[in-house]
Amino acid sequence: MKIVAKKKLWKYLFWLGPFLIAVGLTVGLVSEQWGLITLAFLITGIVISGLGIIWQSYQTNWWKRRSTQAGTNALVATLAVLAILGLINFLGTRYHLRADLTETQLFTLAPQSRELVKVLPQPVKVWVFDINQNPQDRELLENYQRQSSKFKYEYIDPQTRPGLAEKFGVKDYGEVYLESGDKRQLVQTVNQNERLSEIRLTSRLQQLTSSTTAKVYLLQGHGERQLSPGKDAISQAVQGLGNKNFTTSPLNLGETSKVPEDAAVVIVAGPKRGLFEGEVKALQEYLNRGGNLLLMIDPNTDPKLNSLLQEWGVRLDNRLAVDVSGGNVGLGPATPLVTEYGQHPITKDFDNGNSFYPIARPLEITSVPGVQATPLLRTKPYPSSWAESDLQSEKLEFNEGKDLKGPLTLGVALTRKQPPKSVSTPQASPTPLPLPSPTTQSKTSPTPPASPAPPAPSAPSASPTPTPSSQTATESRLVVLGNSDFATDGLFQQQLNGDVFLNSVTWLSQQDQQPLSIRPKEPKNRRITLTTTQGNLLILSSLLLLPLIGFAIAIIIWWKRR
Repeated sequence: MKIVAKKKLWKYLFWLGPFLIAVGLTVGLVSEQWGLITLAFLITGIVISGLGIIWQSYQTNWWKRRSTQAGTNALVATLAVLAILGLINFLGTRYHLRADLTETQLFTLAPQSRELVKVLPQPVKVWVFDINQNPQDRELLENYQRQSSKFKYEYIDPQTRPGLAEKFGVKDYGEVYLESGDKRQLVQTVNQNERLSEIRLTSRLQQLTSSTTAKVYLLQGHGERQLSPGKDAISQAVQGLGNKNFTTSPLNLGETSKVPEDAAVVIVAGPKRGLFEGEVKALQEYLNRGGNLLLMIDPNTDPKLNSLLQEWGVRLDNRLAVDVSGGNVGLGPATPLVTEYGQHPITKDFDNGNSFYPIARPLEITSVPGVQATPLLRTKPYPSSWAESDLQSEKLEFNEGKDLKGPLTLGVALTRKQPPKSVSTPQASPTPLPLPSPTTQSKTSPTPPASPAPPAPSAPSASPTPTPSSQTATESRLVVLGNSDFATDGLFQQQLNGDVFLNSVTWLSQQDQQPLSIRPKEPKNRRITLTTTQGNLLILSSLLLLPLIGFAIAIIIWWKRR
């Protein structure tokens, strides 16, 4: 009897383990402090419970039972699954893996945006003053935030926080502001018809974080493209330059003798009349002192720039670039469709994207010592493209001996190293003759001796001598395009046309820290347009023909098995 009572006592004593575990968990959860007392309860309870399980299994041979082994296997498998799920969740919170399967990568930031956000010099924050949080806008902002911890965003209701709205000068719902330090800038106003734009956000971000601005001059006075909105104007291109932190101004070389010193880039966009000789020389002098020039020259024009282009090994071909491959996308033969680009920073992210150039002229490139040329735009090989010499004929066809077979070069980027400029640094005290010591020089004899001794060989020369650090080498850059129509309003935002223009100016400005242009991402139109006959055929085949085929197969199988 005493042995039985002793066994029951040990049995009840082991129930103290779960009780102590429950006490420890309760104390920890209620107090939110897992201190020494809480851990003492938990550890004691776990030890007692473990001893109880071991003693019980020893008394009853519990581990040798088949049910125990099956239950243990099930418990281990369950714990393994829970551990795997926990590990997956842990890795999911630490590392983000996203896959954008859309063809144009609609939900992925452009490389230019990622590079800019990753190297932010200081924290920036986007304030969206709107009640509704559009999922598409939030996804774009979260993509930015994933690139850097310095990028934050927040949605604000102007009615609940009027002080903050007044601080930013908010006038309407949907206004998006960018803030960095004490700088604030309006990005855009979003609404149901216009969502938050990656192009605008990255451009404003670049402007806000950049401490320098580059000056771009656009030549006027020879029938160049109009800068303000109008027919065949380039106002959208000028606005795009402003979005990239460039300041633009017109330039008339007939009124001034030289290109301003603060000119980072000079653009000559589609001149219809020739430049004066003095203007051409001013552009040549600008290039010789390390300037950067963008020439967009249309066919049937003579801007009188042959002397300048000859120094760089470029010749404007007077023939018309013809491309018959653009008919599939609605482009005529006089509008070359370019999908092949050179290996150059201007076109490095273009892949096989499309850009088109209505009424373009080809360029001929020859090698010139000291000039490095890289073709940017190449048409398709013959017979898809050629240079047409008969511009009056309504029927464009290749004529052997007169026309030039493709591929044709429609754009080229060139660089030329300028000779180092020596900046003379005179010596602080040019004294060719040794002077007497102040202690021995007579104060009453200011005149020098009648026969001065010749200077020592080691005496410094009186003439200024340039030092190695005073010699600076500069680089001139030139981009020549055989067309200016591609950058006009309406065409500027089509395909890669705007990127060709903006990337060219950015590269010419020699500001390597600036990201190049971002292509707008548009979903491909995958809708199928069917005629009435095709639609009726589709209805009959899906609602009548396919069910009949399935029914016939079922009857055949049944007949064979009966």
